[in-house]
Amino acid sequence: MESDEGATEDRSDPGGVTGTREYSRKVGLLTIGVGLTGLLTYVYFFIASYELDRVDYGELTVLWSAVFITVSTLYRPVDQLLSRQIAENVERGIPEIGPVRVAAKIQASLAVGFAVIALLLRDPLQNGLLAGNEALYWVFVGAVLFYAASYYARGYLAGLQRFGLFTGLILSESFFRTLTVVLVAVGILSGQSMVALGILVAPLLSLLVVPFAIGRRSRKQAAEVAEREKETEGDEESDLSMAHGAGFVGSVFLIMFSEQVFLNAGPLVVRGIEGVAAAGFIFNILMIARAPLQLFQAVSTSILPHLTALHHSGDPESEREFKRSVRNVNLAVVAFTAVTAVVVIIAGPKLMQLAFSAKFTYGRLDLLIVTAGMGLYLAAVTLNQACLAQGQARRASVRWIACAAFFIVWTLLPFIANGNLRVEIGFTLTALILMVSLFLIYRSPRGIEEDLPLEGTPEQIETRLAGLEEGAP
Repeated sequence: MESDEGATEDRSDPGGVTGTREYSRKVGLLTIGVGLTGLLTYVYFFIASYELDRVDYGELTVLWSAVFITVSTLYRPVDQLLSRQIAENVERGIPEIGPVRVAAKIQASLAVGFAVIALLLRDPLQNGLLAGNEALYWVFVGAVLFYAASYYARGYLAGLQRFGLFTGLILSESFFRTLTVVLVAVGILSGQSMVALGILVAPLLSLLVVPFAIGRRSRKQAAEVAEREKETEGDEESDLSMAHGAGFVGSVFLIMFSEQVFLNAGPLVVRGIEGVAAAGFIFNILMIARAPLQLFQAVSTSILPHLTALHHSGDPESEREFKRSVRNVNLAVVAFTAVTAVVVIIAGPKLMQLAFSAKFTYGRLDLLIVTAGMGLYLAAVTLNQACLAQGQARRASVRWIACAAFFIVWTLLPFIANGNLRVEIGFTLTALILMVSLFLIYRSPRGIEEDLPLEGTPEQIETRLAGLEEGAP
């Protein structure tokens, strides 16, 4: 939905030509942006794997995982709160200054809290997690702090439904991160610290998009906002309404945290079991799941409002279209997984060495296990979006957090001696359990009053926007 007008058309004809065209346009825009972002992220690690030795590269992947587990856990809920409330205010004709200020205070508090904890825990972070590397510790701290501003900007742009600029923000972030490793490759910079510097400066430099976004607002829009501010001066209704979405936001928080556990905990666990070099190996293996998921974010982001509109439509054909949409996406996931498996069987190990250098030897069985997990996980994400559209956020979040706990227990307990194989099987097994449990919710939704996104409420806006950004940064 690129405008209020488009949003209105979507609600009035969710299953018709207009809704389908709007949905397709959004998928196309986000797919291009997220695809380019994923490509640049791959280039960053591709060059890094050639420029660094096994140990240095392993430490870099540990840093990367630690940064994105932290920022996703801390900041994405505020991102969602901000985007939800701004979207609601825009739709109701209320100035967005209230939620902007409230979200800024929350985000600033989280950033300050993180800084205090990171300084108090410097020894275990620097000497334990980051192998005594002081430079990587400061990159970790600085990057997490800069991402507070980056995620705030994402929520702001999403709330205004400026999806083009939203894409520009995440794309510029990947560009600046990759630029640093290119400078290392050509000899202008050198060493692991300079490669890691890209993780630090990327979120800061990407904020250059934000002044452009603000400047793009027309004088007419600014005048309308000023007039609405005068009309609603002293009205605190929009601020207080944020509390109504607390239950939904808490559920989405658990889902986001669980997703980060699935995608990033593996290298951290393997580091403790097999060593830092092995962490680099399993990080590369899991890229089979992570890279398609990054592309899939375009689908998961756009399908949520599409399904929500169908679920709340009075059209007798809307429920059938709802199920058809979910089925079609999952059929595409099955086809993509099958093609990937064929490629892995034919040339998987060689392609992995071409992609990440010949420092590691990749077995076909390892790659096929993760490929299966990738397909199951993408299907689970699709079903999760359907559950959110049906108002089943709390039930879904319970399944996510339970599966995350199962994955951690599986990887820590020595069911399988080989740490890498243990993570691979654990990822695929957990994805299967998650997919089945979400499918059961999808087939038998139960009305939970606090979860049902009623028309015009903050929860409805949250449901539409909950799929935005899924990041990797």
